[in-house]
Amino acid sequence: MIALTLQQIADATNGRLVNVPDPEAVVVEPLSFDSRDIHPGGLFACLPGENTDGHAFAAQAVAAGAVAVLASSPVDVPAIQVPDVTAALGDLAKAVAERFTGTTLALTGSAGKTSTKDLLLSILQLDGPTVANVASFNNEIGFPSTVLRVKDTTRYLVVEMGARGKGHITYLTDIVHPQISAVLNVGTAHLGEFGTREAIADAKAEIVRALPESGIAVLNADDPLVRAMAEQTTARVILFGTSSDSDVRASGIELDSHGRLSFTLHAAGDSAIVSPDVNGEHHVTNALAAAALALAAGLPFATIAKGLDGARIVSGARMETTDRPDGVTVINDAFNASPESVRAALHTLAKLSAGTRPAVAVLGEMKELGDSAEAIHEEIGGLVAELALDRLVTVGGPNAELLGSTAQAAGIDTAHVHDKEQLLALLNADLPDRAIVLIKGAHSLALDTVATALASAR
Repeated sequence: MIALTLQQIADATNGRLVNVPDPEAVVVEPLSFDSRDIHPGGLFACLPGENTDGHAFAAQAVAAGAVAVLASSPVDVPAIQVPDVTAALGDLAKAVAERFTGTTLALTGSAGKTSTKDLLLSILQLDGPTVANVASFNNEIGFPSTVLRVKDTTRYLVVEMGARGKGHITYLTDIVHPQISAVLNVGTAHLGEFGTREAIADAKAEIVRALPESGIAVLNADDPLVRAMAEQTTARVILFGTSSDSDVRASGIELDSHGRLSFTLHAAGDSAIVSPDVNGEHHVTNALAAAALALAAGLPFATIAKGLDGARIVSGARMETTDRPDGVTVINDAFNASPESVRAALHTLAKLSAGTRPAVAVLGEMKELGDSAEAIHEEIGGLVAELALDRLVTVGGPNAELLGSTAQAAGIDTAHVHDKEQLLALLNADLPDRAIVLIKGAHSLALDTVATALASAR
């Protein structure tokens, strides 16, 4: 963390120092909120949890090297006492962000945020020290925790911004003030909260409306709702996509026999063939967004191409492909499921099987779709039939059953289970030889554990 004294932290969070012998003691390491992962020289946040309260571990944290704790209740160790610890994290992150002299890049979208962030990280790290969200850790705790990892030597800060309601992104852009912001797409995830795609677009557009005139908006030229956001900012606009007028463009898109992507990247008057270590054609959008963000940050084309070539998505459960010794291939795309990402994953599965290997889709129900949930699940069931996949296994409640019955009515071999325990037993007992198995579903179903277990089975 950029060095701050305990007094400066108290001032930033509207807190008061308690049991602090030296208000000028300096915090130089990142924040911890897990007592098993204390950063000596850092700060420990006493957060309430489902089963325990961080205040109970305050003494343990200080004994392990924390300079002090951020607390909302009395503790017997050096503390900054605040009314609300979670709110204080945002205030502290804002104070650190105001002292950060590097470049802040922010991105949002209905799908692909974490994959894009990972690809961008591969590029920016070639140019200087970079801090970015770990995995999809972008909520009211994860977002400030990411900002608090910034040091004086950090050149780039990359932050994902999610929106579950109007004003959420505005709140985050008030904590950090990005110079460069990207919108990847506007999909149907969270329709339950927003009601329409237009309302989702309005919420996502907060990220470009917050840009200064000297900033840069990076927008998906292939998504009409995103392209239209160019009218909502005074910042310079960089377009990415497959459209001919895109500033950062892809051509010659190919997938190899394992689904690995390659394409020709065009930008800044140059072109190069790149092969990110990612599976699925839908990652073209993510790779182009990462390249456009890096271009906006001033990186030369050669560095961008080098960073993309071989770049990996390190956050896990995103089209991770494992070939078992027995000839079965498992695709773990189970981190989460939006309608757009499910469609993309199914198309990739169909291309990989190409009618020469059994294609098995394991689909959990999708969440947060509001009144559109039934229609969307029926549409996905229809897509499974259209792609002529060999087998479909659905997981979850009534909407998953509806997805399955739609595919079954069109002639697809279908099975249904209610939870991951039943699923693993079914797959282990009945899997075609040389099958390619795609596993995807809402995060709450935890199907990634099934995918991991299936991938390691022999």
